[in-house]
Amino acid sequence: MAKPAADAVRVIATNRKAKHDFHIHERLEAGIALVGSEVKSLREAKVTIADGWVEIRSGQAYVHGIQINEYAQANRWQHEVARVRKLLLHKREIDKLGAKTLIRGYTLIPLGLYFKGPRVKVELALVTHKKQHDKRAAQREADDKREIDRAMKRH
Repeated sequence: MAKPAADAVRVIATNRKAKHDFHIHERLEAGIALVGSEVKSLREAKVTIADGWVEIRSGQAYVHGIQINEYAQANRWQHEVARVRKLLLHKREIDKLGAKTLIRGYTLIPLGLYFKGPRVKVELALVTHKKQHDKRAAQREADDKREIDRAMKRH
């Protein structure tokens, strides 16, 4: 049996709501500090990241709102489901993101969670909220594109 590549990416969860609700300005990858039962639960894809957000406090980055469900076989060594988890970033990256999030309207959110080789990584995005009319315009563009594709396929 062939071994998987060391840098193979396996997606665990994505925040599909993010593209609808936010304008994505910048993306980056970060590690996340987890305990053993959390990793086991992630291998079973028992996670919700839709309500996640990142806080930068005292020179460290922490992700809130990610819910990793309990791993059934961990019994008494169970982790807390909605605990605050530390992100693993370089100091200069944290400082740069901290400065950008201080600007009014910018927020840092997780877009996805994935295994990169044996490590768990988080894709972060620097975003601003979309207004209602922006959401409608984006939906209209998607509908128009779909119609054009259908028309091209028919003829």
